[in-house]
Amino acid sequence: MRSGYDPAEVDTLIGRIEATLGRGPRSLEPVTADEVRAATFRARRGGYQETAVDFALEAFVVALETQAKWPVRLAMAEPTGEMLREEWFETQAARVERVAFRSGRMGTGYNEDEVDAFLDRVVATLRGTTDYPVTAKDVREVRFSTVLLRSGYLIADVDAFLAGIADVLDQRGA
Repeated sequence: MRSGYDPAEVDTLIGRIEATLGRGPRSLEPVTADEVRAATFRARRGGYQETAVDFALEAFVVALETQAKWPVRLAMAEPTGEMLREEWFETQAARVERVAFRSGRMGTGYNEDEVDAFLDRVVATLRGTTDYPVTAKDVREVRFSTVLLRSGYLIADVDAFLAGIADVLDQRGA
């Protein structure tokens, strides 16, 4: 019998995720996408298969981030004062600066230097401090090289994050 993630710990986290997404009891404490990314589990004989849980959690992260975008998108749908609008874009720029991606599995992932350089351009665009702004189309079409057998960013994390950033840039008109 092989070991895997502790089922009780995984089930507890999934219960919180489902409650946050409106599919479970509201008495459970809500969870953020960042908390799901940072989750770790003890190994237990007969536990859940790690890869299957990791893939499920990646899907939950996307769902949580998508849900988190809707209130912002609705708030931005109506015209706001220019100062409030710029403050919101500054908040988004700070979010890009703080993002932390998990490492790719089995030594594969996106080239970290390429992703970091692109995110620097996104931050400059959001702050309006560049003569060469990145467009939402650029974000949707960007391609990064992948690395093997060395540190790289988890592809699903980067792709999900950039999908949200493209939506932000659509609102900026960039």
